[in-house]
Amino acid sequence: MADVNTIRTAAGSRAAQIDEGLRAHMNKVYATMSVGMLITFAVAWAVGTAPQLMAVFRDPVTLSPNILGWIIMFAPLGMVFAFSAMINKLSAAAAQLFFYSFAGVMGLSISWIFVAFTGMSIAQIFLITSIAFAGLSLWGYTTKKDISGWGSFLIMGVIGLVVASIVNIFLGSPAIMFAISALGVLIFAGLTAYDTQNIKNTYLAHAHHGDSEWLQKSGIMGALSLYLNFINMFMMLLSLFGNRE
Repeated sequence: MADVNTIRTAAGSRAAQIDEGLRAHMNKVYATMSVGMLITFAVAWAVGTAPQLMAVFRDPVTLSPNILGWIIMFAPLGMVFAFSAMINKLSAAAAQLFFYSFAGVMGLSISWIFVAFTGMSIAQIFLITSIAFAGLSLWGYTTKKDISGWGSFLIMGVIGLVVASIVNIFLGSPAIMFAISALGVLIFAGLTAYDTQNIKNTYLAHAHHGDSEWLQKSGIMGALSLYLNFINMFMMLLSLFGNRE
């Protein structure tokens, strides 16, 4: 009986350590994401409120991107693919630096919103996005329902959005843009819950191995996923409901 009690005590202690580790891991994911968001909006505000800097990337009147503007616009997408391919070769510190660099480039790519939309509108949409994101992420973390099956459908939806967005660059259709934004809000809302649960489950599946370096890099990848969901939801809600200058 003593041996059974000892085993139960050890198992309970191990479970408590994993729970504590999971909370610390999730806090690190959200903290990393938050720093990335701060960098993005600081860069976007600094460039977007300086006409001389905006003129380097876009036409001051029409906001149409020049060659450098097009490069900046697609740079974050290229960096995401590069990050995914390089993550196993990077140290945790290098991965975190790469993420923060990516956040800065993203700030450049969305800096035009501070010219196109009112500051109050941007603040209101940011607040709405924050509340929605927090609720969706909390649900994804706490729900007992397995939503892993959502992944393939949501990823296909993202691919469809990217293709439609590229096509609409040449078509310039407001109706297509509206449809992309409306569907995009739903898709990235689903991804927020899905990615949160996936981050949690990934940690639980690997916590027993004790590979702290891998878990740190996994946390940074998780922060990147949630960051992208937030940014995309914000931009699409801004497109739908933002008040233009």
